[in-house]
Amino acid sequence: MMSALFPTYARWDITPVKAKGSKLIDSDGKEYLDFISGIAVCNLGHCHPKVVSSVEEQMKKLWHVSNLFQIEGQEQVAEQLVDHSVGDYVFFCNSGAEANEAAIKLARKSTGKHHIVSLTNSFHGRTLGSMAATGQDKIHQGFGPLLTEFTYIEMNDSEALKNTVTEKTAAIMVEIIQGEGGIRLMSDEYAESLKTVCEQFGCLLIVDEVQTGIGRTGTAFAYEQLGLSPDIITVAKGLGNGFPVGALIGKERLKDAFTPGSHGSTFGGNPLAMAAAKAVLTEVFKPELLESVQEKGEWFKAELEKKLGDSKIVEEVRGKGLMLGIACHIEVAPIIKACIENGLLVLPAGPKVLRILPPLVATKSELVRACEILLTVFQEIEQKQSVII
Repeated sequence: MMSALFPTYARWDITPVKAKGSKLIDSDGKEYLDFISGIAVCNLGHCHPKVVSSVEEQMKKLWHVSNLFQIEGQEQVAEQLVDHSVGDYVFFCNSGAEANEAAIKLARKSTGKHHIVSLTNSFHGRTLGSMAATGQDKIHQGFGPLLTEFTYIEMNDSEALKNTVTEKTAAIMVEIIQGEGGIRLMSDEYAESLKTVCEQFGCLLIVDEVQTGIGRTGTAFAYEQLGLSPDIITVAKGLGNGFPVGALIGKERLKDAFTPGSHGSTFGGNPLAMAAAKAVLTEVFKPELLESVQEKGEWFKAELEKKLGDSKIVEEVRGKGLMLGIACHIEVAPIIKACIENGLLVLPAGPKVLRILPPLVATKSELVRACEILLTVFQEIEQKQSVII
């Protein structure tokens, strides 16, 4: 049957029909260990009872009224985000791309400057503004002239940073861990350079926490682990555990740039999204859950390094918390296919990096099972390809 959908996605031959926690079942009844989590979205696993209950309760009361009205849930979720970040004010939208679009607008309007520095291999979204901020040619191709005054530099190259930022720079836009760009981690030294340069030139620091935020790396936000204090933080993905919601968190001094009429979103911060986000943040921001993510992440990474350490295919295991990547000497497409056949869902982060994003609530036994499947798959692929490195 011909599809009525635009072919914008290279879809897998899997039709999910049911999921709970870390388990997903397809239309053929096959069960998978879902270590994609909707691409770092279902941080609390599929159909978390407290999120389901919160949304169901709100559905019976009120779905949508528009932002002409006071929406109580917005104040509650904004307070949760402010209490657990260095920000003071929150703007709600529907996705990470929208949050990053808002960040670009806020940076330019609040500073009166237009130049923004972002990083090669970054990913900030597919709207025209967020696409322009994304340092990957393949994302730009075919769309004509981009929004101007973006400069891309390599992450962890402090000299390039110092040589690129000027008095005309409005902001530097970064990810603490580049997700789509290959699970590349920002160094402590580079974080210090960011602080120095932002202070020297009076530019804003925007940290895109769309994939790393909401507990994914073992802290509420990944920037905490590098001692950074961003002016603007963007979040989405894990914020609603599958319900579409995004947010921009900004510091006090930016408040007057976003006055009535300067920005908006019809569905941003609607009551259903706020019900989901409130339940998610109540669970994720519990110290014991964040500590468990750190502990499980450290164990999982060490176990992968131990199990795959002798593989001729593997270059290194990298990442933090439960955002891990296995960098390989070969393209990972056949590895992903074999993992799927063995009941484990993982995804790429570029052609040669296997990305692993378990739910934050994944059990130790589920992590052990994932390690067993990965070991089996890597051994089989190595034997088939007779790889000589």
